Amino acid sequence: MASLSSQMNVIVEKTKNLIQLCEALQEENDLLKLELQSVQVAFDTSKAKIQQLEEQIKAMAVAKSLDEAKDKEAINEKILDTKQKINDFVREIDRCINLLK
Repeated sequence: MASLSSQMNVIVEKTKNLIQLCEALQEENDLLKLELQSVQVAFDTSKAKIQQLEEQIKAMAVAKSLDEAKDKEAINEKILDTKQKINDFVREIDRCINLLK
């Protein structure tokens, strides 16, 4: 009977060890769940920040294209002004030539 009693003690001891291991694993699981939640929140925040930055990039691209369009309009206006001045000079020169004749 001593062997039966010792076998029972071994089973009880192993059961206690398994219960302790199960509790330790449960604590680790709980900690990992908290860490996962924290990482998920950080990920969602980063994702939102990325989306916000992408929208800013789009807005800046639109602003830049509008600015470039204004620059092109200004250049076109300068070209037209210069052409007009050249035409005025040519008319004045033609007038002077006609007066000299």
